[in-house]
Amino acid sequence: MMRIGKNACRSGKGIFMGAAVLMFLISTPGHAKKPEAHKALPPRAITVSPAFTGVVISQGEDVNIDLLVTNGGRKDENIDLSLSSVPQGWKARIKTYDFGVTGVYVKSDETKTLTLRVVPDKAVQPGDYPVDIRACTQDDRLTSTARVMVTVREKKEEKEPEGVEIITSYPVLKGPTDGQFEFSIEIENKSDQDSIFNLAAAGPENWEISFKPAYEDKYISSLRLKADQRQTVAVEVKPDHRAEPASYAIEVAVNSAKARAQAALTVILTGTYKLDAGTANGLLSLNAVRGEQANLSFYVQNNGSATLHNVRFLSFKPENWKVEFTPKSIDVLPPQQLEQIEVAIIPAEQALVGDYSVGLRAECGNPPKAEKTIELRVGVTASAAWGWIGIGIIVLVMASLVIMFIRLGRR
Repeated sequence: MMRIGKNACRSGKGIFMGAAVLMFLISTPGHAKKPEAHKALPPRAITVSPAFTGVVISQGEDVNIDLLVTNGGRKDENIDLSLSSVPQGWKARIKTYDFGVTGVYVKSDETKTLTLRVVPDKAVQPGDYPVDIRACTQDDRLTSTARVMVTVREKKEEKEPEGVEIITSYPVLKGPTDGQFEFSIEIENKSDQDSIFNLAAAGPENWEISFKPAYEDKYISSLRLKADQRQTVAVEVKPDHRAEPASYAIEVAVNSAKARAQAALTVILTGTYKLDAGTANGLLSLNAVRGEQANLSFYVQNNGSATLHNVRFLSFKPENWKVEFTPKSIDVLPPQQLEQIEVAIIPAEQALVGDYSVGLRAECGNPPKAEKTIELRVGVTASAAWGWIGIGIIVLVMASLVIMFIRLGRR
């Protein structure tokens, strides 16, 4: 039994030793090859090469290209990097992550990847622009160069995405500053999908611009349109009351996730039209004798910001009365200017004694842009001559009665 155990132990040791030798024999060729491959490399060799030697960009675009720095020799190297030629006005650098690189350590038979970043000048014109890279060892014995040709092409204008259109028949409206303007626009979904379109507008400061469905009073900020559907929307504009007479531009935009359209609207403000009238002392009463002329002075003033043209005067009077103005009209009345008007009022010959109402009106424009009416109380009295005639008649009647009584008394 003891012999069998010893033989078993010897057999186990033999198997272990055999396996160890086998593993050594298997591993030895691999280890032997590495030194042989390393010895096959040149003593020293470096190269610098961009991943792309030619790129095409549009005006205003930047360039980022991988830059490969390779050590092909048996010796580890510290390699200095520089840009030997950069187009005038351009900016370029070699970098990795967020910092620039002027040198890199590369082990034997390895490659480091860096980034070449080139930023063209903003005013660059279309053409070919070379960027040259230089790499050298610290002892300046080995150098390598490379070139990247950057071709700049003219930037093409971006087209507005299709799919929606704004149509307006009346893009320009004109009116007073204190007025309200309402444009009518048609929005058409020209795509083959239902979409929700957002509505936006940009105009002068302190102006109110709102969107409403046609013939409705509610305000909206978006619109749902089916494919190929068209809908009319009202754009309501309220100018700032302090705005000066001038032309003002308003931009209306309609956009969805896939489409956008714009339209230009214009509001021309002519200013405000305001007309005032009255008498110097504030009294609106006048005494007149029937059949005779009574005179009154009143003023008209332009209280708006727009010049008034052809200010004319009208009267509202009892039948058979006459009212005449001097002057009969005012051709031009600038803002804040005041003019005095003379008016002659002649009551009818048959007018009864009493108070009458006479209206004096000033207006301009047709239909009137501004108007003002004042109402006068005219007190009509009889002429003094009629008083004396009445007294004469009374005297004659009394004299006739006296004579008649005398004659009757004698009989």
